Amino acid sequence: MPGQNTADCVVFPDLFGRPLHAEFDLSNASSDGGGVLLSAIDSRLGLIKELAGCIRDRRQVGKVDHEIAELLSQRIFGMALGYADCNDAARLAHDPVHRLLTNRDVTEDDALASQPTLSRFENSIGPRELYRMGEVLTSVVVDRHRLRIGRTCRKVVIELDSTADPTHGAQQLTLFNGHYDTWCYLPLLGFVSFDDEPEQYLFTAVLRPGTAPDKLGVLAVLRRIIPQLRSAFPHARILVRMDGGFGRPEILDFLDGEKRVDYVVGFAKNSVLLRFARKLMGAARKKSRGSKRTEHIYGECRYQAGKWSHGRRVIIKAEVVRLEGRLPKDNPRFVVTNLRQTPRWVYEHVYCERGDVENRIKELKYGLEIDRTSCSRFLANQFRVLLTAAAYVLLQELRLQAQPTSCARAQIWTLRQRLLTIGAQVVSSTRRLLLRLPESFPYKPEWIQIACALGARTG
Repeated sequence: MPGQNTADCVVFPDLFGRPLHAEFDLSNASSDGGGVLLSAIDSRLGLIKELAGCIRDRRQVGKVDHEIAELLSQRIFGMALGYADCNDAARLAHDPVHRLLTNRDVTEDDALASQPTLSRFENSIGPRELYRMGEVLTSVVVDRHRLRIGRTCRKVVIELDSTADPTHGAQQLTLFNGHYDTWCYLPLLGFVSFDDEPEQYLFTAVLRPGTAPDKLGVLAVLRRIIPQLRSAFPHARILVRMDGGFGRPEILDFLDGEKRVDYVVGFAKNSVLLRFARKLMGAARKKSRGSKRTEHIYGECRYQAGKWSHGRRVIIKAEVVRLEGRLPKDNPRFVVTNLRQTPRWVYEHVYCERGDVENRIKELKYGLEIDRTSCSRFLANQFRVLLTAAAYVLLQELRLQAQPTSCARAQIWTLRQRLLTIGAQVVSSTRRLLLRLPESFPYKPEWIQIACALGARTG
């Protein structure tokens, strides 16, 4: 470790009525002591080991200091702990907890991989390896919940959504998107939820060019996930829920051809649908004029677009929006579905629940920086997206294990602050490793409860 110098100590001459000396001299200490929970989670899921098995190591054997699994561990655990950039490697090179997470010897001056090593690693991954890693991510998530819920599951919901990933360089396939008014990528994210549970679990993340149509990659994802879900949950009915833009003929034809699969898909308005909604809109305007509030009325129609193979049921939400100081505004909405319940129930209790997915996407963007796609190569950026997705899978499992505690519905940045970012000292001997944590740690009961759920024991 670098020796102490004058920059390792500061003095506040009279902060508390006497001089206060702050010294950075605590050896083998880390601010990420709670990260061992993530390692316990991964040992149960086997996620990093499975991902490492997808990557072929083309380096010369005699020149390898960091194995593939170690490089993956360093990046995935680092992302989960809030270090999204490869440049963070220099600051974490000798951190004892991060070395522990990658199975490095904490007693030796054995540094983690450097930023150049990690960058070369990210740029070495090919398309076949990325495809296999995507398959592994899906399989690990499905298998985890198969073991947790099994044959008792009665409903599985698949949700697909895209989001803008603004870029600020000359990355491959970053293109100008007129809708978002920026140069960007458009990653496709897939989530799955079970029965009436509030959590949507990420199972896929596919990076796409900035001008990709919404349908790009959707059929491939559905063809991969639906058979796995059918095998894992044979008694469950599957619901596919997607926003407007995904209602393409080939996607709807595929869903119609699948047994025990329901769908609700947002659909853009057009002149024909607006004619169907005309009477409902008139009734909604009349109702809004009387109440002076936003009002909506539900209805339905049978509609067949020009390229559709047959007519389908379309739910109509005729809404008039009233905001203080503004003129009333018509807001008709349309949803294509094969469900048979009433229009109001389908829209309010099925389609509108897709709003929770936006919270998961916000966690990915603001808690894990999945949009940190700054590599020049497109495939390297796809690899980064998959690494971020793997980190999110670990954090979602942490939140699942925290269900009986006050952290049950905490956002991931709150989970990180409460359970992972803990000052700790690592003490190593021939018999054991000792992780010394603060006695006054405010979330000690929750931390111990989660650790025991992950295989630890008290004593």
